[in-house]
Amino acid sequence: MTKSSIAPLLAQALAPVGGSLGVRVEAEDDLDIITALYAEVRHDELAPLPWPDKAKRDFLDAQCRLQRDHYARHYAGAELLIIERGGQPIGRIYVHATATEIRLMEITVQATERNRGIGTCMIRALQDEAARRTVPLTLHVEPANPAQRMYRRLGFRLIENRGVYDFLGWGPGMENGERGAGQAGSCS
Repeated sequence: MTKSSIAPLLAQALAPVGGSLGVRVEAEDDLDIITALYAEVRHDELAPLPWPDKAKRDFLDAQCRLQRDHYARHYAGAELLIIERGGQPIGRIYVHATATEIRLMEITVQATERNRGIGTCMIRALQDEAARRTVPLTLHVEPANPAQRMYRRLGFRLIENRGVYDFLGWGPGMENGERGAGQAGSCS
């Protein structure tokens, strides 16, 4: 386990949401929940395919492993965190903070836990940290991902379309250094 500097900020940010929410460093035995979260998010993409369910599961498992390998190769030192409610995993958030940028690599919350302010509170905490460090907060997101609305509401701007992903940024030098109107310090 690595010592996290982001985890305490995120845990504190979740306090107003309530319901015994917290974050902890990801462990090797979290692979099942990570794979399940990945499959849940990608389920609708594969629904139209005439593949057997086992083939879809195998494909999603392989894609999840490839994603984890990519993160390990390109984001050494990243903080891989599990979001919990009452000690039970409900999501994940991966953050890579450097001297020049905070990259939100991944944020996934189970469908039953979405639209409750969890993602908003954690992203606002990252925005606060980026502002404190005077670095941008950046992320990749698919153009059709419903989370695009949340990112826009929180003041993120399109830096570049990178094919299957939009590269968004918030903070110094992004011509947007503010969250949406009336949003500062609020997680609701």
